[in-house]
Amino acid sequence: MADTERYDIVIAGAGLTGAAFALAASQAGLKVVMVDLQPFDAQLAPTFDGRSTAIAFSTFRMLEALGLGDDLRPHACRMDHILVTDGRRPGAASRAASPAFLRFDAEEIGDRTGGEPLGYMVENRRIRVALAKAVETAGLGVRAPASVKTVETDPGKATVVLADGARLTAPLVVGAEGRGSTVRKAAGIDTVGWGYGQSGVVATVRLGRDHRNVAHEYFLPGGPFAILPLTDQRASLVWTETTRRAEALKTASDPAFDAHLMRRFGEFLDGATVEGPRFVYPLSLSLAERLTAPRIALIGDAAHGVHPVAGQGLNMGLKDAAALAEVLAEAARLGEDIGAETVLERYARWRRFDNAALAAGFDAFVRLFSNDIAPIRLARDLGMAAVNRIGPLRRAFMHEAGGATGDLPRLLRGEAV
Repeated sequence: MADTERYDIVIAGAGLTGAAFALAASQAGLKVVMVDLQPFDAQLAPTFDGRSTAIAFSTFRMLEALGLGDDLRPHACRMDHILVTDGRRPGAASRAASPAFLRFDAEEIGDRTGGEPLGYMVENRRIRVALAKAVETAGLGVRAPASVKTVETDPGKATVVLADGARLTAPLVVGAEGRGSTVRKAAGIDTVGWGYGQSGVVATVRLGRDHRNVAHEYFLPGGPFAILPLTDQRASLVWTETTRRAEALKTASDPAFDAHLMRRFGEFLDGATVEGPRFVYPLSLSLAERLTAPRIALIGDAAHGVHPVAGQGLNMGLKDAAALAEVLAEAARLGEDIGAETVLERYARWRRFDNAALAAGFDAFVRLFSNDIAPIRLARDLGMAAVNRIGPLRRAFMHEAGGATGDLPRLLRGEAV
């Protein structure tokens, strides 16, 4: 039998959420190891993940508290304004846009945020590079490429057996390996959810004019279309297509893709040129029925996968990581068993309602806006116009989007665990 390696926490998944949690737990004095299917270096390649993420200003505080600030700030583009518009079809052939819109300005809440923007747009590859550097500097254990074969739990510990026969034991195993989480399945935790029959098409463009740090979200009957500002006068385009159309775009030639892009969104993208590869991601909702099981906790997409309509998926996952790290750090300081059910229930209670409420809210939002039914369009346009005119309500939305409401973990306040 292979020798058994002992840790405080075994983390399945070394992606964005898993690595951030590993850093947080390590800073709290816990010995961690990450296990991931992908070679760690492969996650740093530009072709691995073409997405960019809207990082809420509270989440950015967390990344700075984890020591990533100096590496991320040169690549983080401020979002000082967000313009949300309802319409039928953008481009030269469209009808006039609806007069209903929402405009959010960071300066409106600047007195409470210390001049922070509404959020930062950062390319995922930049976050991965910063995390990898911090993981290496901290000397954290990484087993990759490696895969979890089984997870066995007993009253005193959990044992993770890898495909190569290696055995890792710890009081706690954390599932952070995405929607197909092996750890979640091993714990017997079911999920609820459904597919949208849609895919998100992602591309980066160089703009022909200054984006002025404005993020545009344009709601169309087929789904949302976003133009999100990046550094170096670029933007991340994210729009929803039916799965069939999205797959056709994925395999289309560069000229055909450019022609489709300009035909659909020409007036918005005047002078824009596509840079780098394009990516297609299927869209669905997935929510774990429980966040914990004996000796097991779930974070990130292993616990919840949501529609990207509000750009909150990674923010939710990092909030999970911050909350779990704080709960475990406090338990360790008190001499408690960090994998005990009573400890893990504190984490579940902290994150359960927030995750479920946000997932349901995003789903309802997609269904409300992804149609062209006249009475529903009228109702939502009236609602948007009302929110836009009511300052306190508009500011409340901005604070919520910035992740600055509710019972925040210390890391999201910029404090050490």
